[in-house]
Amino acid sequence: MLVSFVHLLLLFSWSWRTLASHEQLVGDFFSKSTSNHTNNWAVLVCSSRYWFNYRHMANALGMYRTVKRLGIPDSNIILMLADDAACNSRNKFPGSVYANPGRGLDLYGDNIEVDYRGYEVTVENFIRVLTGRMEPSVPRSKRLLTDANSNVFVYMTGHGGNEFLKFQDNEEISAFDIADAFEQMWQKKRYNEIFFMIDTCQANTMYTKFYSPNILATGSAKLDQNSYSYENDNDLGVHIIDRYTHYVLEYMERINKTSHQTMRDLFDSYDPVKISSDPGVRADLFRRPLDEVLITDFFGGVAQVEVQESTTPFSGADGPESVPAADTRPRVAATAFTTETGVQDESWRTMRTWGGVVLLGALVGWVGSRTV
Repeated sequence: MLVSFVHLLLLFSWSWRTLASHEQLVGDFFSKSTSNHTNNWAVLVCSSRYWFNYRHMANALGMYRTVKRLGIPDSNIILMLADDAACNSRNKFPGSVYANPGRGLDLYGDNIEVDYRGYEVTVENFIRVLTGRMEPSVPRSKRLLTDANSNVFVYMTGHGGNEFLKFQDNEEISAFDIADAFEQMWQKKRYNEIFFMIDTCQANTMYTKFYSPNILATGSAKLDQNSYSYENDNDLGVHIIDRYTHYVLEYMERINKTSHQTMRDLFDSYDPVKISSDPGVRADLFRRPLDEVLITDFFGGVAQVEVQESTTPFSGADGPESVPAADTRPRVAATAFTTETGVQDESWRTMRTWGGVVLLGALVGWVGSRTV
């Protein structure tokens, strides 16, 4: 009987250590990120159109595939794309867009949601998306429904120059325009942090005018440098992706939803020789050290939570519950391992401790009864 009692104690001890180990693993995962945001969004813009700009559409679709793979849902992605490549009469592979000559991965596929298509891809619509200045008739799928807890990834690709980016050979957006749009977002509490990435000629000039806080920016080429294409597909007769975006996507293929890789790691992977230009990074407006900013803080699903105390009274059996107005902002359900507050952690530890005491008491009582 004594042997059985010892075995039970050993089993209890092992269970206790296993539970504590699992709690530590989950806690470590959440504590890796220093961001306090609760939802991620992406705005992906291909500002070009026509068949010979195939590579720009592949750039945007490659980013679209990456953010979806890492956990951002279509409901939180705004994709602006001319969308005239997949079904172009010159496309030998109808309904498909590829970014490598071997054509092993169709970026278009069966699950693409283009929010702004064709001639909807305009400077005005892009600014309206960022600032939220929409007509009431605009559907939710075309809106950037961010708040003060949102991290926003903005990616742009197309033809550009010194402090401007062309939109479909019809108009231009300047570095001042984007900077002012971001400032409106900040004033209206539409973001927590922004990561701005652009692939175009002289791309780094597009973020020189930013002046709002919490913005991290990177580009493919410095002033007076071109951004070059990566590879030509002889069957399609066009270049199929740009060098900078190709190498960024190649790096991102090694990232998963639980990766601890940081923005510093991404930027350190830049190789000017391979890219054939000098990518740049601007971090003076950003409040966090780059080696503490997880790539998934912008590219992936949210791992942080926000715990809010309810102030709504509940009348119990004497009356109905008062239901507050619906909060349409994306949220991640709080768990017992949340790192946003120490209160829930402490409550969990207390419950676990008392649960262990009760279990131990029950085991001792059971052994005692067997002895009698």
